[in-house]
Amino acid sequence: MELAIYNSNGQETGRKMTLNSEVFGIEPNDHAIYLDVKQILANRRQGTHKSKERAEVSYSTKKLKRQKGTGGARAGSIKSPVFVGGGRIFGPRPRDYSFRLNKKVKQLARKSALAYKAKDNGIVLIEAFDFNTPSTKGFTSILGNLKLTGKKTLVIIPELNQNIYLSSRNLQNSKVVIANDINTFDILNANNVVLFEGSVKTIENLLNQN
Repeated sequence: MELAIYNSNGQETGRKMTLNSEVFGIEPNDHAIYLDVKQILANRRQGTHKSKERAEVSYSTKKLKRQKGTGGARAGSIKSPVFVGGGRIFGPRPRDYSFRLNKKVKQLARKSALAYKAKDNGIVLIEAFDFNTPSTKGFTSILGNLKLTGKKTLVIIPELNQNIYLSSRNLQNSKVVIANDINTFDILNANNVVLFEGSVKTIENLLNQN
């Protein structure tokens, strides 16, 4: 697959780049994507949920009423889950939701996500740009030049650039990541993926490792 390379003004530079078909042109594997996204979201969960069960509710242990002769059901404790304020039956407890996933499956999932974006013409190649100081206005202007204003955009840069990162941090629909840190969820969650020219080789090397 061949894509035109744009500059920060949104104009074609006249140059093109061929994307590796083993990364951007594979037949997507939906199950690998499902497993990887499931792991990413599970690993983000804090798992600190907790509710009080019967043994933990702070109430008197006094028997509420006599056992027989009232015409109602027996009641031995106000802590019972059948009463308002009683303990919860099988309530949530703190737990770790994270799980491990095979490296090859994660690799396949990222390839599949990129392949979907390539099929949908959701990948934009751009020449490297930089700011002297962080500039949200400048970053927004570049997205506007690429006709990506208002769209969820994932910008993949080859290496850490503090000015670009800080320029995008306050924008709700934009996220900047380093090529080595891409994940399936971020790729699929974006409408468009903006790839710096230098990021392509890094991604191809990363996802073609044996």
